[in-house]
Amino acid sequence: MVGPFGDVTAATALRSVLDDPRRAGEPLSITVNYAGPIAEGPFTVEVRPVRTNRSTQHWIVTLSQDDAVTTTATVICGSRRPTWSETELEPPAVPAPEAVALAQPPEFPVWMRNYEMRFVEGGGPLAGEPEERPHSVTTLWVRDTPARPLDHLAVTALSDVFIPRVMVRFGRLVPAGTVTLTVYFHADAATLAAHGDAHVLATARAQHFGAGFFDQTAGLWTTDGVPLTTTHQLVYFKH
Repeated sequence: MVGPFGDVTAATALRSVLDDPRRAGEPLSITVNYAGPIAEGPFTVEVRPVRTNRSTQHWIVTLSQDDAVTTTATVICGSRRPTWSETELEPPAVPAPEAVALAQPPEFPVWMRNYEMRFVEGGGPLAGEPEERPHSVTTLWVRDTPARPLDHLAVTALSDVFIPRVMVRFGRLVPAGTVTLTVYFHADAATLAAHGDAHVLATARAQHFGAGFFDQTAGLWTTDGVPLTTTHQLVYFKH
């Protein structure tokens, strides 16, 4: 509510690392701390690799505007090697994307017009669901508009495509904003490329609301149930 779509900022921070010739490996995680809003206009991104190990590389990213820090981030890249693999977390059982009605984007916030959203449940007030709910779960099929092939930047932004959980609970707009967000990447570049521009299954929920803050845990999957990311964030709210 006080700045641009949070994961545009996160994707920008990640892009600064991916474009750096010193980068080694693929993204494993990104943590973004939103210190203040970014106003319309120029801003500066500074990146610094603080350590490169055999399997991981650690980066610090700072976004500044008008001599004030707006965002800090840490990015971890690494080399993915063949190992034993198993997924314990299962995606929710949902209809196919084509069987779910397409939601019409609201006038505000503007960033929602950049996505095709098909809500299975928990669309909240911005999707024409102004009712209070006993839980904060949102599940939807989503992809970019216009459609674009999935990559680490796109999946970073999609990981924060959910409106604040407190709005889903109350069915109306409530002042809220992300304080800190972490995205864990489970899919490598080849998996993302194979997914193309197909829909992504996304689901999120909060565990606790209180004292002006709540958390959110979310997950993204391919149409075939392959995990793309899991995310966690802390959000402030006023109510």
